Amino acid sequence: MAGLTDPDLLFAAEGRALSIARDLHAGIKDLPIISPHGHTDPRWYALNEPFPDPAQLLVVPDHYIVRMLFSQGVRLEDLGVPTLDGSPVETDPRAIWRRFAEHYYLFRGTPTRLWLDHVLEHLFGIEEPLNADTASRHYDTIAALLQRDDYRPRALFERFNIEVIATTEGALDDLQWHKTIRDSGWQGRVVTAYRPDAVVDPDFEGFSANLDRLGEIAGCDTGTWAGYLDAHRQRRAFFKSFGATSSDHGHPTAEAANLSDAAAEELFNRIRRGSDDERERKLFRAQMLTEMAKMSRDDGLVMQIHPGSWRNHSPGVFQKFGRDKGFDIPTRTDYAAALKPLLDCVGLERDLSIILFTLDETSYARELAPLAGVYPALKLGPAWWFHDSPEGMRRFREMTTETAGFYNTVGFNDDTRAFPSIPARHDVARRVDCAFLARLVAEHRLREDEAHELARELAYTLAKKAYRL
Repeated sequence: MAGLTDPDLLFAAEGRALSIARDLHAGIKDLPIISPHGHTDPRWYALNEPFPDPAQLLVVPDHYIVRMLFSQGVRLEDLGVPTLDGSPVETDPRAIWRRFAEHYYLFRGTPTRLWLDHVLEHLFGIEEPLNADTASRHYDTIAALLQRDDYRPRALFERFNIEVIATTEGALDDLQWHKTIRDSGWQGRVVTAYRPDAVVDPDFEGFSANLDRLGEIAGCDTGTWAGYLDAHRQRRAFFKSFGATSSDHGHPTAEAANLSDAAAEELFNRIRRGSDDERERKLFRAQMLTEMAKMSRDDGLVMQIHPGSWRNHSPGVFQKFGRDKGFDIPTRTDYAAALKPLLDCVGLERDLSIILFTLDETSYARELAPLAGVYPALKLGPAWWFHDSPEGMRRFREMTTETAGFYNTVGFNDDTRAFPSIPARHDVARRVDCAFLARLVAEHRLREDEAHELARELAYTLAKKAYRL
């Protein structure tokens, strides 16, 4: 029986470009995976326990899957998504898996389908398409394999040829699982990344209490502007002690500010007292983006800015199920004007690395590529989230290369919670890049030896260098 994935997946249909893409991919497909930004759970690597069952591994936590099924009328409760108040949801993993399999056709043409087919075939050895008729057989196969020692997290980490993976933890996290990993003696490299959203965004739930807690764990007085900034410095140093090389900032916009010390202190005092003035709250987020950039200049953490998502767009879903349930929606995002205060402050620093992401593709050629193509501190992150797809990756290369080149980009990161999909996501990115490079060679715009060198850079070297790994 033919496999679920074609060996020429995402390459040109025929001709010289197909032949070149095949050769390029053959030269890089087995390179180690650098996963410099993502959201896998460090508990998996710390405890190294078997994954529970196919539904809990592949369906329930994957917002790409649940959002599509929900859009077609499948209740989140029926997919086993936990409720905040503990009200009943489906707990039978077979029932959840069957419901997913019955609706698998909904993913035709999506990147989720590419990733899942790759996982089914290359991780679990399944070559039958997933549907209602095959659901039980697929479930039994996967469930049996998950009980084997060679399907535990650490064994899969090594099987996937992951050289290093970064998780992402909030500023208040005690990093206990990273400590467990470090103390275990296991040689797999798992590092953290500093995500301070809960203590820099006044609209984050529990913000005032979060600042109190930040002060407690950092040993700083977060009732004052100076103490608050010192608390961040302490936490960043703590994260660096567990391998962090980056920070991550999920702001609603890319807006930055660069207030005087006195004005910033006065603004902090108003925010700390619980200001409900939306302009002040926006300004505080903007100021903190610049403060974080200045700290990165000082301590060397690479700064990632992930703006432009309207988080938790449905209040009903957020109130019942919480964050990360598929209701984050892209918005229009300005960069040239928004980032200017930050760039005026640190944009010319050659030793600072700020990686910009976007959910607004209209900004690629208009703003992002020109900015990264001149400011030493800036690099472009890869096609992100909704655009982590073959078309999205192609558009990214087509719209940014002519202005920013390849070397003002940072390779690929999978940004995933779905651990089994990591090899699939990297393979898709490598294939898209090989196809793009092959086209440049076929059009006589790039030498073939240069294409081979670039293929390796895009798949491996640029990410390792950009994230200082």
